[in-house]
Amino acid sequence: MLLAASVALTASVSASAQRADPRPTYHFAPAKNWMNDPNGLVYYDGEYHLFFQYNPHGDRWGHMNWGHAVSRDLVHWQELPIAIPETRDVMAFSGSAVVDWNNTSGFGRDGKPPLIAIYTGHNPKAKLQSQYVAYSNDRGRTWTVHGEVLSVGSPEFRDPKVFWHAATKRWVMVAVMALENRAVIFTSPNLKQWTFASSFGPAGGRGKNWECPDLFELPVAGGAPGETHWVLGINLGDNAIGGGSGGQYFVGDFDGTRFTPVPGWSGDTQWMDYGADFYAAVSWNDLPKDDPRRIWIGWANDWRYAETIPTWPSRGLMTVPRQVTLKKTPEGYRLAQMPVREVASLHGARQTFAAALGETPTALPIQGGSADLEFELDTGASEQVAITLTDGEGYQTIIGVNPSVDEVFVDRTRSGPHFNDGFANRHVAPVDLKSRRVKLRVLADESILEVFINDGERTITDRFFRGGGPLRWSASSRSGVAQMKLTAWTMNGGAVNTASK
Repeated sequence: MLLAASVALTASVSASAQRADPRPTYHFAPAKNWMNDPNGLVYYDGEYHLFFQYNPHGDRWGHMNWGHAVSRDLVHWQELPIAIPETRDVMAFSGSAVVDWNNTSGFGRDGKPPLIAIYTGHNPKAKLQSQYVAYSNDRGRTWTVHGEVLSVGSPEFRDPKVFWHAATKRWVMVAVMALENRAVIFTSPNLKQWTFASSFGPAGGRGKNWECPDLFELPVAGGAPGETHWVLGINLGDNAIGGGSGGQYFVGDFDGTRFTPVPGWSGDTQWMDYGADFYAAVSWNDLPKDDPRRIWIGWANDWRYAETIPTWPSRGLMTVPRQVTLKKTPEGYRLAQMPVREVASLHGARQTFAAALGETPTALPIQGGSADLEFELDTGASEQVAITLTDGEGYQTIIGVNPSVDEVFVDRTRSGPHFNDGFANRHVAPVDLKSRRVKLRVLADESILEVFINDGERTITDRFFRGGGPLRWSASSRSGVAQMKLTAWTMNGGAVNTASK
C-alpha cells in the first residue's frame, strides 16, 4: 500500500457534487470513509473474508486500519467492525491472511486452526516498516496482535503475501522492497521465524513503488497435459499502462525458494488491466478443496486522484472478484480474467437486442447505470463502433472499438465535471481485430466500468463520474455499418450490511 497519496486537488468538490454520484449497486464499498488496498483475502468455514485498508476517521488516506467484510458467495457482503486497528505508533498496512491448518504457529485453540494475518506495521516516527502477525480464534471476528516477526531495517519493506507451499512443507512470504522495484521471498516453518530465500527484480514495468505482490500456481489452458506455471503479480504505484497505478505479472516457475521466469519470457511488460482503476490486486487463500479457481480482486482507484474522486460518504470501491486463468497463446503465456460466476446470481430482468449500427446513435434497451452487458460486434467496414453512456447533463463515457488499428478503448475525457487534472484520459487495450469481430462483457455500476474483451484476454477498468441525472445508453458506427447483438441484465444489489459481529 502506498505511504501517502501525493494528489493535487485541482478543483474543489462541493458537498452537493459529491452526493451526485450514486452508491454502487453490487461492487463492495464501505458504508463510509476512506478505503484502499484489499488485504487478508482468505476463505474459512463457509466465508470469504475481505479485509482492506481503512481510515475510520475520514475520507482521505491516513490512520490505516484493517477494515473487514465477509461473504458466503463473493457478491453479497456484510461489513464488520475494524479487525486490526492502528496503535499509537504503528499503522496496520497491507498484507495477507491464511488458515494455519496444522497449527504451526501454536496460536490454535480447542483443536481448531487459527486465522493468521501477516501485515506490514508502519511506524512513521521510527521510519520503519516491518512485518507483524495477528491471530484469531473466532472466525476472524476478533484479533490478537502477536507483534513484529520480520524486519530488515527498511522504511519501504511491505505488503507480505503469505501461503503454504505444500511441496516444501513450509510457509512462503513474498513482499516488496518498494523503492528498489524488487520482490523478496522468505520462508518459515511457523509464521513467526522467517529466513531470506531469494530476490526478484527490477524487471518489467518500473515505477516509484512496487507494491502488493502475489504468487500462485495455475494450470495452463492450451499447454501440455498437466502443465502448470507460477504467476508473480506486482502492482506499481505509478507509471503503469493507464498512466498511473496498475498491475503487471510475470509467468515462471517456483521451487519453494526462487521464482524464475519461463524461458523466453518476453521483455515486454504484461499488464493485468489496461485501464486506470485496477490496483493492488491480490488473490484469495484457502479456497475450498472442491473449488480449483484462482480468484482475485482489485481496488478500483488510482493514486493520481484517489483522494479527490467525487463520492460521498465513502471514498473507495473494489472491483468484482475475478477468476484468473493462464493460457498458452502464440505470443506466449498470458493471463485471462472474467467475473466470477457468482455475479450472475445478481441478474435481474434480461433483455436481448440486435441492430445494424450507423452514424445516428441507436438507443439501447438498458435502464440506469447498473447492468451486466454482453455485446457481440461485427464491425464490418466501419472505422469505429462506439457504445456511449450519456448522463442527464450531456456528459459522456465511451467504450469504443477501432478495428483498423486493433484496439478497444474507454474514453472518459468528457465523463463529468472536472475534479482533478489526472483523471480525464483515454485508455486503450491492444486486441487482434483482423476478423473485424469482438466480444465485450461490460459490468457497469453507477461509477465504474469493467470491460472484459474476448472472454477476458484483455480488460479495461475505469471509474467515471457524471454531472447528474440518469444514464442513457446508445451505440453508433462511423464510416460504415456494423452489426450488434446485445444481451443485457439489470443488476440486483449485492447488499452491504453493517453488523457488530
